[in-house]
Amino acid sequence: MAGVGIPQTTVALAVRPASVTAPRQLEGQQVALAVLRSAIRGVVPGYAARLLYGYCGTTKEYCSDPDCQWPFGTCDSNQTPAGPTTLNDPRPLIGQVSYDNDIYDCSKTGVVALTYDDGPYQYTAQLLDILKSYGFKATFFMTGNNLNKGAIDVTAPYPAIIRRMIAEGHQVASHTWSHYSLSNIPSAVRKDQMVKNERAIANIIGKYPTYMRPPYSQCSRESGCWADMKALGYHRVYFDLDTQDYLNPTTIQRSKDIVTQILGTGGATDYLAIQHDLVEQSVTNLTSYFFDLIKAKGWKGVTAGECLNDPPANWYRTPGGR
Repeated sequence: MAGVGIPQTTVALAVRPASVTAPRQLEGQQVALAVLRSAIRGVVPGYAARLLYGYCGTTKEYCSDPDCQWPFGTCDSNQTPAGPTTLNDPRPLIGQVSYDNDIYDCSKTGVVALTYDDGPYQYTAQLLDILKSYGFKATFFMTGNNLNKGAIDVTAPYPAIIRRMIAEGHQVASHTWSHYSLSNIPSAVRKDQMVKNERAIANIIGKYPTYMRPPYSQCSRESGCWADMKALGYHRVYFDLDTQDYLNPTTIQRSKDIVTQILGTGGATDYLAIQHDLVEQSVTNLTSYFFDLIKAKGWKGVTAGECLNDPPANWYRTPGGR
């Protein structure tokens, strides 16, 4: 993406709100994710610093989402999945789960809702193997096209992985098309982020989700995001157990300590947890450890939909249908 005319202080909208004028004001999670993404791409360590300070370029490190400065050029996710748009589909508000309030907690007791953001990725198939071995179910809040992985509906092995999720009883949900902050983009772009992901998911499994998680946990009422998500018929799902795997990709023991402490605390009857299936150590190391703790409590791992006592029929819509 060409950098001509971009001020040096401009930073990708996926990394910070446009109103923030200094890198030191970035939220810790956003900085951590920016650094993690640069490590995953295998680019030089200085990339994250260049990203935060707004350096410009035309290579994939600058033009790949979620860090591409989309108002100034063409990003790699600037693609539209094949098939009719879902934008004007009917969106009845089905079921008893709130479409108005942010969701942080389960309704069901004795469970941990297992949720994974940012996939599918190269470790997702292994994660499905682990889930199967424990008899646990999970919700996958998926991005459609970012981190140079290609569009999920046309790039192997992702269609097969997503079909496997459905076949094995997991829940597929949306984390937007290319992981932009939904509070910091216009309504039209926000809706485009959702309907592109809908179309891609429907191209794979014939339906699209009613559950979503905002990237960076950013979907404010003031920005219009609440209204847009309700108009599109989405439940906004967050979490009350943050494993912080994104902060500890190479020091996952810290995340193990977190889940040990939280699950050992008395009084709670359930949790809604978050991990990221693009973090290798989270999949290969933390997950089994976490699952063993859940089993030791006599609890089970479930989808977000199950933890909210929402029947699976309410988790999806059919293109052109309800």
